[in-house]
Amino acid sequence: MRRFLIHSVFIFFSIASFSQSKVNLFLKPSDTLDTKRRNAVIITEASLATLSLVALDQLWYKDYPRSKFHTINDNNEWLQVDKFGHAFSSYQIGKFGAHALNWSGVSEKDQLIYGATLGFAFLGVVEVFDGFSEEWGFSWGDIAANAVGTGLYVGQELLWSEQRVIMKYSFHQTQYAQQSPDVLGNGLFQEFLKDYNGQTYWLSVNLYSFFKNSKIPKWLNLAFGYGAEGMVSDTSITTTNTFNINEPYRQFYFSLDIDLSKIQTNSHVLRTLFDVFNMIKVPFPAVEFTDKNDIILHGIYF
Repeated sequence: MRRFLIHSVFIFFSIASFSQSKVNLFLKPSDTLDTKRRNAVIITEASLATLSLVALDQLWYKDYPRSKFHTINDNNEWLQVDKFGHAFSSYQIGKFGAHALNWSGVSEKDQLIYGATLGFAFLGVVEVFDGFSEEWGFSWGDIAANAVGTGLYVGQELLWSEQRVIMKYSFHQTQYAQQSPDVLGNGLFQEFLKDYNGQTYWLSVNLYSFFKNSKIPKWLNLAFGYGAEGMVSDTSITTTNTFNINEPYRQFYFSLDIDLSKIQTNSHVLRTLFDVFNMIKVPFPAVEFTDKNDIILHGIYF
C-alpha cells in the first residue's frame, strides 16, 4: 500500500531524528514559538515530502505508461479496506505534522491549519500522480477517505482538545498472498503493505476521556476494527489452481486496546516512542463478526 509506505517513511525519519544524545531535552515541546525549531520542521517536512514524491515517481510510476489526467471510480474495490488505509494514513501523517509544530511552540490554531492537514495535502498530490498514470487514475473516493482521516483528527482537537478516538492498524499474514504475490506481496514486508486480507483498521476509543470522574485506567481503550478476507485482486470472486473459489467477506472486530499516549511518564523520549507506536493496535483477545453471520473468538488477535 503506497500511502502506508509513505507514512512509514515519515515515521522512520522522525525516530531517527529523535535518537540523539540529550534527546530528552531536545524532545521537550517549546512553551513559546521557537523559530529555529519551526523552520527546521518546515524544511524537514518539505524535504521528506519532495524526496518521497521523487522516489515514488521513479520507483512506482516509471514502469507504467503516462496518460492524460483522468479519474476512476474504485469505491467498490477491496471491500473498501483500501479506503480505510487512506483515512488511517491521512490521520497519522496529520497527527505527526501537528505534533511536530507543537514541539516548535506553534499556536494550536496553526498546528491544525498547517500540521494536521499535512496528510490530506501530501496524499492529494499522490492522487494527482495517479491521475496521470494509465494504470490508475485520480479517485474521488480516495480523496474523501483522506478527508475523513484528517477530519477525525482536526474535529476532535476542535471539540475536545484531545484525541479520544485514535485510528490504529494491525496486520497478520494470510494464505491469499500465495495466490497473487504480484498484487498482495511476496514476503512479510511486502505483504504488510499490500495484503489487504491481513490488514485491520481500528477506531480505538479511550474510555477515561469520556468518564473523567471514574476510576477507569486512563490508558484503557475499547477498539472496533474492520477488515476483509478472500480477496486476491481488486475485483470480487477469483479462482486459482491451488485454492478453491474465494468469496470475499467483511469482518468486524471488538477488542480491548491500550492508549500508549495516556501512560504517565516524565521522559520525553518515552512519550515520543509511545506516540509513534500508538498507531499500532496492541494485541488482545477479540471477537470477530462477519457478514456471513459467523462469530469467531480469537485468543489473541493482531
